[in-house]
Amino acid sequence: MASVGTLINTWLCGRSVGADEFGNRYFRERRPSKNRPERRWVLYVGDDDGSRVPPGWHAWLNHSRDDPPSSRPLAAQRWEKPHEPNLTGTPLAYRPPGHTLRGGKRAPATGDYEPWKPE
Repeated sequence: MASVGTLINTWLCGRSVGADEFGNRYFRERRPSKNRPERRWVLYVGDDDGSRVPPGWHAWLNHSRDDPPSSRPLAAQRWEKPHEPNLTGTPLAYRPPGHTLRGGKRAPATGDYEPWKPE
């Protein structure tokens, strides 16, 4: 959730340019300065999670494209997968076999490992 300062700044200085499929709203400065790049930002729905920004909006936020996806959407590629949230730090995070939170037991070594012994 955005802080009170961010909400006030958005209300006073921001101009809405669109929203994505997750409900996040994107803004740009009403009066950009000539001495620096235009400021662009996002107000997230729920927790602030940068992994929930779709590729087109990510490119626009980082000035890789001039037009926001709301006015000129990116063409979907056949190799693109649907978005999956970053699950790091949650109970659903990936944990490889042998991880301490998966019991700490792993398959024995295959015999191709020889420990170094100083002489």
